[in-house]
Amino acid sequence: MHVSTRYSRLWPLSTKNSRWLTAVLCIGSIAGNIALYLTSSEFPVSLLLLNLAALASILHSQLRTDHSIKFQPQELADRMLEVQETERHRLSRELHDDIGQMLTAAKMQCEWLQRRLPEELCTYSIQLTNTLDETLEKVRDLSAILNPRQLASLGLEASLRAHLLRTLADSQVHWSLECHQRLAGIPEEMSIAAFRITQEAVTNMLRHAHAKNLLVRLQRLPEGLTLLVTDDGLGFDPAPNPGQQGQRGMAGMAERVALLGGTWSVHSEPGRGTQINVLFPWAPRAHERAHTNKKPT
Repeated sequence: MHVSTRYSRLWPLSTKNSRWLTAVLCIGSIAGNIALYLTSSEFPVSLLLLNLAALASILHSQLRTDHSIKFQPQELADRMLEVQETERHRLSRELHDDIGQMLTAAKMQCEWLQRRLPEELCTYSIQLTNTLDETLEKVRDLSAILNPRQLASLGLEASLRAHLLRTLADSQVHWSLECHQRLAGIPEEMSIAAFRITQEAVTNMLRHAHAKNLLVRLQRLPEGLTLLVTDDGLGFDPAPNPGQQGQRGMAGMAERVALLGGTWSVHSEPGRGTQINVLFPWAPRAHERAHTNKKPT
């Protein structure tokens, strides 16, 4: 039992210990090759140089790997957020500029035909024009969802209010957005994450929850920005691993929170609604700026 416990602590080696072991073995092998060359007249110098070059290459590779990994997690997190938002902006531009312009052109052609069609066909032409109008409006809404242009100019609170007005306009949901402090000075990545999480929560509510009431609350605290999204819908059983259980929307929320070093919780039961709580901690650089801009409304 004592032997197995001792070896269980040494094996498997961690990545850091493995790199150190490789470095020690390389240095030891280099010293051994030099010692063998000095003590043996039959050891060719070409073989010594080849061995030294190979070992030096291995050692250099290990040192470079050690240096690059130090900054990898945060760089990957920042890059992932950047790529996601860049792709959303690209899709938004394509929808608004390309598809939107094509639908507008089709609508103009349909109106041109409508003025020249026989009276018995005008009804169908009007229906087609109305369908194109509805499609164009949907494309514009989707473009705005993918790229909330007002987020940078209007701020988080106003952008969320505009999104809720647009998204819930045709629903029977009674909603409320509460924000008791000014949100000036909130870092851009935090505003985007809060907006996207609320966006996904509202979409899930409309698709699955059939709720009658929705509350979204933003609050500035000393430890960070909090976001609460709660509804009185059908509820569900939250999965421990949303991505593996097919809850892609919840998995996306968890990913955004994790990338900013935040915490979150989901409280829901079938028939008892859903409550999502998120805390985004202040980054060291943004902490002072966020508190400087903290003023009561």
